Amino acid sequence: MTTDISIQVHGVSKQFDEKVVLDDITLAVPRAQIFGLLGPSGSGKTTLVRLIAGIDVPTSGTVHVLGEQMPQLAMLSKIGYMAQSDALYAELTAQENLEFFASLYGLTGTKRKQRIHDVMELVDLGAHLKKQVSNYSGGMKRRLSLAISLLHEPGILILDEPTVGIDPVLRKSIWQELTNLSRQGTTILVTTHVMDEADKCHQLGMIRDGRLTAVGTPDELKLATSSATIEEAFLYYGGVKQ
Repeated sequence: MTTDISIQVHGVSKQFDEKVVLDDITLAVPRAQIFGLLGPSGSGKTTLVRLIAGIDVPTSGTVHVLGEQMPQLAMLSKIGYMAQSDALYAELTAQENLEFFASLYGLTGTKRKQRIHDVMELVDLGAHLKKQVSNYSGGMKRRLSLAISLLHEPGILILDEPTVGIDPVLRKSIWQELTNLSRQGTTILVTTHVMDEADKCHQLGMIRDGRLTAVGTPDELKLATSSATIEEAFLYYGGVKQ
């Protein structure tokens, strides 16, 4: 695997009992790119990102992140993962949640304090640092989960539907930050249903019924399907001819 490829998935399938959830997926994500996985609910996106994050293992095939075969415990410090469901301690304050995850990542002292401040400002929760998470709205919990995934400045960021329930203004600023991070060398894998977010990705993988139906830049996918928008291309690859 070349050093320019951060994530390499080769021939990956995943089965739960008799149900095939992923079927022979192969893709490569270059370093410092934003790679979007676009597909309907139940298409296999979440299963795929869980395999890449090392939370689950494929039935067949291999997953490499930064050259290491996953799952690999030592890779956790290099990956920021934001799940679809928020993994937060509701009885603790936001600050206590952040302090806990910072300690897992080995952040201490001034650096820890600065990172907590920076990520909370980014997601516009600075004023709610001392608030108990059980009093957070759904959108605030999503934003706190994103802050936690960014805390240790990981080289690989894996975000599963990161902007669900987040208002359009903040969504725009979060995407500006993701673009900035990719320019600084962070590789970002993101799942989304939102077409204007898909357009902001460097590359897209269209996934349906556990199969990768197309991979390319947004412009390449639009050109290949004679589509004016990424939504039209998405419908085309989903079998809905225009």
